[in-house]
Amino acid sequence: MQVTVIAPEEAVFEGPADSVVAPAFDGEVGILPKHAPFMTLLGEGRLTIRQGDTTRAFHVRGGFLQVVRDNVRVVAEHARAEE
Repeated sequence: MQVTVIAPEEAVFEGPADSVVAPAFDGEVGILPKHAPFMTLLGEGRLTIRQGDTTRAFHVRGGFLQVVRDNVRVVAEHARAEE
């Protein structure tokens, strides 16, 4: 699936992924390829994107997550890469 993470300042991630775990406003959500269409508000916490053996992590706050046709879009009020 294709994942895009966008913050007001910049697109912080764009690429393929095997899974996404995000902090929704009411708990964590996990997204795998072929997920049904879905939309949720984001809370604050750690967004993880797994690509094979590599995991990328971001701290996000506010905004929304949308899944449509194997595309995941995260539009966050705040997003920064974790080290």
